[in-house]
Amino acid sequence: MAKSTGKALVIVESPAKARTIAKFLGPNYLVEASIGHVRDLPAGKKEVPEKYKAEPWAYLGVNTDSNFEPLYIVPDEKKKQVKKLKDALKQSDELFLATDEDREGEAISWHLHELLQPKVPVHRLVFHEITKEAIKNALTATRKIDDSLVNAQETRRILDRLYGFDMSNLLWRKIGKGTSAGRVQSVAVRLIVDRERDRIAFVDSTYWDLEAVFLTGKKESLQATLSTVDGRRIPRGTDFDSTTGKLKKKDLLQLNEAEAIALAAKLRTSDFKVTKVEVKPFTQRPLPPFTTSTMQQEANRKLGFTAKRAMSAAQRLYENGYITYMRTDSVTLSTEAITASRDLVRSEYGPDFLHPEVRVYKGKVKNAQEAHEAIRPAGTPFRVPETIRGELDSDQFRLFDLIWKRTVACQMADAKKQRISITIEGGGATFTASGTSILFEGFLRAYVEGSDNPEEELASKEKLLPNVKESDPLDTKSLDPKSHTTQPPARYTEASLTQTLEEKGIGRPSTFASIIGTITDERRNYILKKGSALVPTWRAFSVTRLMEQHFGTLVDYEFTAELEDFLDSISRNEGNREEYLRKFYFGDDSNDKHNVGLKNRLVEKLEEIDPKASAMFLIGKPDSGEFQDEVFVRVGKFGPYLEQGERTASIPEGLPPDEMDLTKAVELLEAGQVEEEPIGTHPESGKPIFVKVGRFGPYLQLGEPDDPEKRNQGLLKGMEVADLTFDLACKLLTLPRTLGEHPEMKAPVQAFDGRFGPYIKCEKETRSLPAGVSPLEVTFDEAMELLKQPKQRGRGTPKEPLRMYEKPSPITEKEVKILEGRFGPYVTDGATNASLRKDMDPKEMTFEAALDLLAERAAKGPTKKKKAAKKKATKKTATKKKAAKKKTATKKTAKKKGVAKKKP
Repeated sequence: MAKSTGKALVIVESPAKARTIAKFLGPNYLVEASIGHVRDLPAGKKEVPEKYKAEPWAYLGVNTDSNFEPLYIVPDEKKKQVKKLKDALKQSDELFLATDEDREGEAISWHLHELLQPKVPVHRLVFHEITKEAIKNALTATRKIDDSLVNAQETRRILDRLYGFDMSNLLWRKIGKGTSAGRVQSVAVRLIVDRERDRIAFVDSTYWDLEAVFLTGKKESLQATLSTVDGRRIPRGTDFDSTTGKLKKKDLLQLNEAEAIALAAKLRTSDFKVTKVEVKPFTQRPLPPFTTSTMQQEANRKLGFTAKRAMSAAQRLYENGYITYMRTDSVTLSTEAITASRDLVRSEYGPDFLHPEVRVYKGKVKNAQEAHEAIRPAGTPFRVPETIRGELDSDQFRLFDLIWKRTVACQMADAKKQRISITIEGGGATFTASGTSILFEGFLRAYVEGSDNPEEELASKEKLLPNVKESDPLDTKSLDPKSHTTQPPARYTEASLTQTLEEKGIGRPSTFASIIGTITDERRNYILKKGSALVPTWRAFSVTRLMEQHFGTLVDYEFTAELEDFLDSISRNEGNREEYLRKFYFGDDSNDKHNVGLKNRLVEKLEEIDPKASAMFLIGKPDSGEFQDEVFVRVGKFGPYLEQGERTASIPEGLPPDEMDLTKAVELLEAGQVEEEPIGTHPESGKPIFVKVGRFGPYLQLGEPDDPEKRNQGLLKGMEVADLTFDLACKLLTLPRTLGEHPEMKAPVQAFDGRFGPYIKCEKETRSLPAGVSPLEVTFDEAMELLKQPKQRGRGTPKEPLRMYEKPSPITEKEVKILEGRFGPYVTDGATNASLRKDMDPKEMTFEAALDLLAERAAKGPTKKKKAAKKKATKKTATKKKAAKKKTATKKTAKKKGVAKKKP
């Protein structure tokens, strides 16, 4: 038995959290990090222990033959950290499991307990914020591991594995590599596809009205819009059917351009007066403090953060003691937090801005056991943002400022406003003007919520009207016809998708960021971003159609929400896990829609599903011209393309599906046929030169499509196909150009056009060409001058650090710095290198955040290097390799040709 040390081991998830807690606990506590989960289901059959590999369920990592018992393993990258925790436990008299307070955190504590098998007293330490007071209170109120929460998380993990592995395998076989399915991700993709379908089906309509500017007796301008003519109302956008473009009510007056111009001419000579003035006061209440969902939505709208970026910043704020726990669906605040908020309102804004009574908010979530309080600044009193600006990077500060303002605003007084509506009549026409004025700012002094709809946001702002009364005469300053076109429903943004998922009861606060991260992953090619809008690809259309036609229940919104409710019920000890999993995976005789029977259905559908049917979308049929066959979009192995009979054409990368109408499709098909005719024959090789248009834009092809030695050359940046002459094409095909021989290196100096722009090269030395210098025109002397200059970028020359920290690493005692690497910036302490995530700014990264990255990377162990294949220098092998290479090249050529000519 280990000798008593009088110390207690505290285990948390991250190094940052460990450092913060260690500051409050003192020398009698050893605080270590598990760095996330220490055990998980195997990622694939390769990770399954040898004794289970022959089992039919081994690839799942879930024993479907024995009550769906999960098979847990310690991943290779976590073994070093697990050993470290075991060694620390041997030197400790107590164990405190201080992982996060949600289901995920509870499960991590349980896994640690199962893995470490402690022989000392074990306590579950939970807290909502990492402050000295919170940790002190938590130590006096420890509890046992909550088996219900662990069971809920484990069931969720098992269900997601049963769903995801088998469905993804089917999609790979029927649609292509990289596709995947998931309990929530597939439904999220369907939502985005459904919205695009609405946009495709949308028929726009044009309608006209009149915009008038009247002058009051005091010569103040009053802008108004035509509302009725001879008692008939002028329509607005909502009065039109989105799928037909026609008015929903026949009694409305839809003016065309000529009628609007004629009406304007008539009314310019009419007399107008104010016939009605309505003033309606109203109050606006502040919104509740942030939940995970509303924080992500606001961070997206106001700060432009993705869900992942928002959660990353929030995680760091929480772990370093600046905010309370960031995964929550609760809108309640503790008594201390309410007091702190109200004190800040008095000190920062004055007593008039404080609501007279304590505001209490109630959430709409049925099962909010995961969260005990809303997201707010940690500790009391709340620190004012400006006082900690120097301690936070840019993302953290901006998010903290947002959380601070929202929290304080929730205890502020109502905003008092009034709506003013003015009716103006003359010449049989009625015009209306409306405005909003703020009588008392209230909470708006601190916080105004963002909006996904710019028109709604504009309408909510103050708009002042001149002071008029009934019967006041008005002069007509201007009267102009104005056309309007109805707009299709807006695409989802990350914020509005999160909001919709939450409203439908799909997913939970802790999952929204990972859901969006999964569906926008470039490897899956499901969703593209156009600004902040989420645009589905044709592959997403194909996957969604297949799921709807053959596994409709699995992408049904109501079914998915009910499934979430069932998973929640397990945490309350109300649901029967084994019974539900059996019904879902194997099926039974009931008519319950949750009787999915996934395993048998997958076997049946594997033979039944025709992948071509899911990947073929009718665009339309031309009613004139030489080609009158139906036009389809086909989703092929190498991307989507158009097909009309024997004609095919590539679809440009990034073209949204709702922009692919018949006119656009025919235009692309016509352009595609031009590609089949060469623009000339190369004077040296005698091969034809074609102008092609691919997924990534136009390019030249030297040689016939079936020529195994054909080669492609992209156009230079800024070049257009219309500017391409035969002589210019021949010049482009000279790239790379040999300019001469370097007198010292005795090697050729060449000019290239590369992925990152034009450059010159001599052996391993490369230099980018200056702006305005073309690789087609650069001379040998110019190239030599560039090669004499110091190398600015590249691996050959040491680069200046992007950032250096004053303190050395506590592990290696060497300097910690951020360098620019081949694949982006990374932090190093002389022994470990850790890449910065995309959302991390090297200039803003704190020393603590840099140490966190290094600790996480070090815990994963060294990167595994692939063993080089042994070469056999026999003549026979070399001949075989050459033949195989030629055969492979021929196959690739045939495949590429097939994409353009054959139906998938």
